[in-house]
Amino acid sequence: MSHPAARTAHRVLLDEEQLRRTLSRIAHEIIERNDDLDSVALVGIHTRGVPLAQRLRRLVEERSGVELELGQLDITFHRDDVHVRGGSSPRRPQPLVRDTKLDFELEGRTVILVDDVLYTGRTIRAAIDALIEFGRPDRVQLAVLADRGHRELPIRPDYVGKNLPTTRSDRIQVELFEVDEVDRVVLLSEREEAGDD
Repeated sequence: MSHPAARTAHRVLLDEEQLRRTLSRIAHEIIERNDDLDSVALVGIHTRGVPLAQRLRRLVEERSGVELELGQLDITFHRDDVHVRGGSSPRRPQPLVRDTKLDFELEGRTVILVDDVLYTGRTIRAAIDALIEFGRPDRVQLAVLADRGHRELPIRPDYVGKNLPTTRSDRIQVELFEVDEVDRVVLLSEREEAGDD
């Protein structure tokens, strides 16, 4: 008798066209909700938040004629799961440090943080901490492609591409052409497969 084996199953939740339409809707909402677009900046959180912010910037410009300021934010040293311990190696793999580029003043601006998936809220808390080190924007908003729930911190997005109810064992994987050479959002879940008796 053997035990059930787990295998990873995947299901495409957003294909290329659905992802394009979703970003188009978010761009439209950004235009509708911000009277003074000239004071709005999009800041992508590494890794996939950066190309999402770039795409939103193009879409907003196509529809409004306003080119938003664009930045990118590395949150590595603000994460609560990154530990530097006295001389010993970390307990888990540590994220890669990337560039932060904010070539504009934050004061007087509405900064829209852009990320791919909102889960516990810890990434966004780290992003806000990292952002505040560079200045004090008037407002900080949040745009996410997918909200999968299971929040551990009181963080709510202003712009949501799609709400995706998940279990904690599920994983949402966003794949973007700029990084992965394909555009789609996939649900990965562990399923048990019965073994031979």
